Amino acid sequence: MTSAAAATFPPPIVPLRQDAGIVGLVGLAHASSHFSHLILPLMFPVFIKEFGFSYSELGLLMSVFFVVSGVGQACAGFVVDRLGARPLLFAAIAILVLTCVCASMATGYTGLMLVAALAGLGNASFHPVDFTILNQRVSAPRLGYAFSAHGLTGNLGWAAAPLFMAGMSAGFGWRNAYLAAAVLYALILALLVVHRAKLSTHHKAHDVGLHGPAEHSLAFMKLPVVWWCFAFFLLSTMTLAVVQNFSVSILKAMQGVSFEAATLTITFYMLAGAVGMFIGGFVAARMLNSDRVVAVCMAAGALLFALCGTGWLGANATMVILACTGFAIGIGGPSRDLMIKKATPKGATGRVYGLVYSGLDTGFALSPLLFGPLMDRGQYGATLLGAAAVLMLSVVAALGVGQRTRP
Repeated sequence: MTSAAAATFPPPIVPLRQDAGIVGLVGLAHASSHFSHLILPLMFPVFIKEFGFSYSELGLLMSVFFVVSGVGQACAGFVVDRLGARPLLFAAIAILVLTCVCASMATGYTGLMLVAALAGLGNASFHPVDFTILNQRVSAPRLGYAFSAHGLTGNLGWAAAPLFMAGMSAGFGWRNAYLAAAVLYALILALLVVHRAKLSTHHKAHDVGLHGPAEHSLAFMKLPVVWWCFAFFLLSTMTLAVVQNFSVSILKAMQGVSFEAATLTITFYMLAGAVGMFIGGFVAARMLNSDRVVAVCMAAGALLFALCGTGWLGANATMVILACTGFAIGIGGPSRDLMIKKATPKGATGRVYGLVYSGLDTGFALSPLLFGPLMDRGQYGATLLGAAAVLMLSVVAALGVGQRTRP
């Protein structure tokens, strides 16, 4: 390594302030990514009232969002490894600014479909970008805590979206709420540009393998453990998509909860998940078998989801249990990211995280197609029970990853 490279990239142990600054900027970017997941589904009741859409039609919007995001994410991983993370990060947030402006002008389903596609494209780069920066710029002993903060800020982005969008919509109308979101994204982009030096990464634009660049770049896809990781994200995310897309309607229909209280429950779910992420950072730093931590947390979350789906609980108890589900799943978040790191070959961080996290987008895309028809038929309890069953399948996938990475 040259002296210039050594000056750019920190040694294994660096001052806490330096690591914290990098984690904070990446966390802010991650929060903006998660915020974008909810800018459409939070307005589903408004779109139903104003445009007369069905749940299946609205679910298809989210499928478009996550199909575009998933394909884009898998491709973005290769670009990150070739060009570096920072250019893609700036481009992604700029696209989200444009997305919110277009949403404010939508007049029907075609316009909203365009918004869904743009939002998916903007969301696509964040995970390969974030994890490339964290793995390269944060000292190794603090990576568990960095992953914890990364997951926590993502949940805070989810938690902030209902408060921001519902509050702005109530006060100024839903179109102005989208314009306010565009301004928010523009401010985030400006802050990241000012501190761009902390977001630089090392990339290898001219690396080749023994048999040429194409085989070298795709060699990681031959590893079964990578596809086990993909399966885990796909399955676990299908359950989260039910919470984001349909929990407000489920709580209103099954328990007679008001729109405001149901929306607030999503915020509490995400905040509980953030607290779980914080605690999970300490768990991840001390537990060697990350896959087992993840499996226990996902199993606990599945049982709590199933309890909500039975309908045995009253309105208040159901909302509390649903929030506790976020806490249980959140604890496993940092261990999940360490589990993926163990499965990542050296020099392929962007590509592996891009492919694996495209499983997240695939799960988000498939979930509305699977559960939307149940919602249209009024089978709200079955929707929650189905989500619990899918989450339990993710336990099997997590243990499968562990079998292939454990020494």
